[in-house]
Amino acid sequence: METRKFGKTDMKVSVLGFGSAEIGMDSSKATDREVGDLLNALLDKGVNVLDSASSYKRSESLIGQLVSSRRSEYYVFSKLGEGESVGLPYPDWDVRNVRPSIERTLRDLRTDYVDLMMIHSCSEAVLRQGDLIEALRDLKREGLTRYIGYSGDSTDALYAVNTGVFDALETSINIADQEALQLTVSEAAKRDMGIIAKRPIANAVWVRQGLENAPDPYVERLEKLNYPFLKNDSDAIAEKALRFVLSVPYVDSAIVGTTNLAHFRQNIGYAAKGEAPRPGNSRHPQPLAGDPGAGLGGVEVGVAD
Repeated sequence: METRKFGKTDMKVSVLGFGSAEIGMDSSKATDREVGDLLNALLDKGVNVLDSASSYKRSESLIGQLVSSRRSEYYVFSKLGEGESVGLPYPDWDVRNVRPSIERTLRDLRTDYVDLMMIHSCSEAVLRQGDLIEALRDLKREGLTRYIGYSGDSTDALYAVNTGVFDALETSINIADQEALQLTVSEAAKRDMGIIAKRPIANAVWVRQGLENAPDPYVERLEKLNYPFLKNDSDAIAEKALRFVLSVPYVDSAIVGTTNLAHFRQNIGYAAKGEAPRPGNSRHPQPLAGDPGAGLGGVEVGVAD
């Protein structure tokens, strides 16, 4: 598995990371044993990023239960910020949730620290208040997280990047949503931030339309873009989508979620083929060639990321 230096941190991350949202979904039909087989197999293949969040239901407890004995082999990237909506005592984005949130995360993951803790998709207005950012910095000073970051999109993410406080940015980059290529990725790279692409295969909406975590805006966007390769079979589309994201300059890791080991092995195979050709061999982030949607703005999706 190829690894890349993660910004100014001391981490070298696998180009594919595992997104744990799906294993924690209420609709997941995977047994705990199947999830354990999946997690152990991807660690065996060299995947060393497990991306989680306090809002991903059972995902963090499953990781702790099933692979905490292999903690030295992976980095944990988690997220916080939500409150009452995820069973914590105060409203979402209330700074008083920070402590109980990370305590629950550490308990569920069966670890003493996370490698990266991110604020999870809050608005610029919340960030401007400053208290949530300062609470995250306190966690870093205490050693409960080694690094801090922001997970989100559009101008909210741009504000987070421009604060100069964060070590990492996790943002949507895929064939249906390429706003970050022109808005935030280069700015984050200037600050030597680690950059994580979330939803790199656009939640595979071409085969999952109508299912949980298959946002309608992505379906609508791809219908408008009408890429010729969307006429190919599902596997060919997924390969094109993933290799496109891995070819974006400054992207360090792309987070792929699944409950299906065979699907993840396919993604490992796609990644092993290397980067897709860049338009004009540019060393700057470029939209997919011929993408009329590149300037339409980020897709708002109210789903787990």
